[in-house]
Amino acid sequence: MKSDSPLILGIDLGTSGVRIAIINNKNSLVYSSSAQYSVSFKRCSDWKKSCAELMQKIPIELKKRLIACSIDGTSGTLMACKNNGDPLGEAIPYFSSSIRGKELLEKEFPNKNNSLNLYSSIPRAMELIDLYGDNILLRHQADWISGWLLNNWEFGEEGNNIRLGWDLIDQTWVNLVLNLSIKEKLPKPLSSGSSFGFISKVIAKELGLPESLEIIAGTTDSNAAVIATNPSINEGVTVLGSTIVIKSFVQKPLLSAGVSNHLVSGQWIAGGASNAGGAVLKKFFSDKELNELSRQINPEKDSGLSLLPLRCKGERFPVDNPNLEPILGPRPISDSLYLHGLLEGLAKIEAQGWEKLNLIGAEKPKKIITIGGGAKNPQWRRIRERFIKIPIRSSTKQPAEGVAKIAKDSIEARF
Repeated sequence: MKSDSPLILGIDLGTSGVRIAIINNKNSLVYSSSAQYSVSFKRCSDWKKSCAELMQKIPIELKKRLIACSIDGTSGTLMACKNNGDPLGEAIPYFSSSIRGKELLEKEFPNKNNSLNLYSSIPRAMELIDLYGDNILLRHQADWISGWLLNNWEFGEEGNNIRLGWDLIDQTWVNLVLNLSIKEKLPKPLSSGSSFGFISKVIAKELGLPESLEIIAGTTDSNAAVIATNPSINEGVTVLGSTIVIKSFVQKPLLSAGVSNHLVSGQWIAGGASNAGGAVLKKFFSDKELNELSRQINPEKDSGLSLLPLRCKGERFPVDNPNLEPILGPRPISDSLYLHGLLEGLAKIEAQGWEKLNLIGAEKPKKIITIGGGAKNPQWRRIRERFIKIPIRSSTKQPAEGVAKIAKDSIEARF
């Protein structure tokens, strides 16, 4: 391969930090780096700071070959900003139940409780408007960072705005959004793989990037994870990160509470995200403890515990229940036994998720590909296989590689 062949940059905005990946035209990883948020996931300036630091450190010989960049972010993390992009306070995370926003919505639409999903971004939007007034822009995580690179906050990617009421099928905002008169605060959605335009000359100079760098509409973090693994049509994908996310290719959208449908690179992807996941484990154990205690677990035996390891009150998938309470006890004396029970509880949630997708029309996968931090744990993988009864393999691919692939495929499709 020529040393001057073009390269593509992918940026993955996660719950704990940012990862970037550079791939070539063969989808091979050329460069990767990551950074933790310095203060807080809720602090928007931390998103930008982490991205800037990572891009500034890219070797110059790679920077000059970059032709496109695409971004993914956590689905549902919403922030308010001024028309010039300056953030107004902290973002509301995807896992926040936004009780205040729900109260505001119920007050305005008392007879439409079935439309007010506690985990959608519409209540978050109402809360942000209540906090900062009407003269604001509402942007999800990936769209705001794309706007920063462009110095233009007009656009957004369709999949990142589903939780705000964008209807992928009808290509319009749902009536609830239109009736709230907040459309002027929302981005103009473009499909994944569309061109947002070129990087701002000022930002390009600041980051040492080419002024010809094209910014391509990406997707959500979980969809980027799916694309990164390059699954076949009969393979499902589980992302074991801060939360458990399961995704599968489908022939058409699946309609059910807690299930999202995305159109990425011309293919429908359906799935759901639980509020349970690795974040729950880290409430009790360090990474070192997780590794050591996992080795003490016999994954062929049951722990005898019955835990529901949600990170907080409320669940969105496989059941849509904002009042569901976590079950994290009683805690046994043995730490390894407690971890065993937590891993089983998470495996049960994942198994129920795959059962739900199958029940509403998705083909049962013949194999499950797993990525994320939890994919490295062999005991958890075996526990999951026992409960799900589907073979599982792990992948080291990262969402940043998947979102870079979206940009690469978009560029190649033009020629």
